[in-house]
Amino acid sequence: MPVTILIVEDELAIADSIAYALRTDGFVPRHVSLGAQALQAMRESDPASLPALVVLDVGLPDMNGFEVCRQLRQFCNAPVIFLTARSDEIDRIVGLEIGADDYVTKPFSPRELVARIRVVLRRLAPPGAAAAAAAAAAAASVPAARFEIREAEARILYRAQALELTRYEYLLLKALCERPGHVLSRAQLMDRVWADAPDTLDRTVDAHVKSLRAKLRLVDPADDPIQTHRGMGYSLAGP
Repeated sequence: MPVTILIVEDELAIADSIAYALRTDGFVPRHVSLGAQALQAMRESDPASLPALVVLDVGLPDMNGFEVCRQLRQFCNAPVIFLTARSDEIDRIVGLEIGADDYVTKPFSPRELVARIRVVLRRLAPPGAAAAAAAAAAAASVPAARFEIREAEARILYRAQALELTRYEYLLLKALCERPGHVLSRAQLMDRVWADAPDTLDRTVDAHVKSLRAKLRLVDPADDPIQTHRGMGYSLAGP
């Protein structure tokens, strides 16, 4: 699930650069310009949309960022990273003592800020959350494969359903499945599928592809995984 970051910054150019860096890195930025707006946003957000972290400018027009943080800590434990144009040590100490998790001095690199945000979120994540998130991301990035080849049975499953194929249909689909995304010419397919039939014609490949497509449509009418490349041959779309 995308992670929302609340940006509390009255300088629009700075807020825009932070928001762009966050979006580029996969976060969902929200922006307000005033401390009161930030407190309202954190109070009124439902749990599903509550920002996971607040990037908080110290020098806001309506109230000091330190005061915003003090009030925020009365009802919310979301991590806070302060932004400030001041680099005095006392300011950093005050900010950290009232509950900030990090402190970034202007001017700064938006990419470095995003890196600090990731560090803070990792540090505060519950034990095992990082491994669970990594596993979920990996699972989400690998789509379910359309085809499963069972060579011992000389069968191919499509969308987990066994296909009723002739010998040559099986060999043809298997050849395409073994090189997804690669264009195989008719000659290449003939060499691999009809090597024992020297009198095979080019149109035999086309006829078997047409038959295969018909059988695949019976399983999933909306999908057409066999791609035709005119004058070149056929390929199988990726998983």
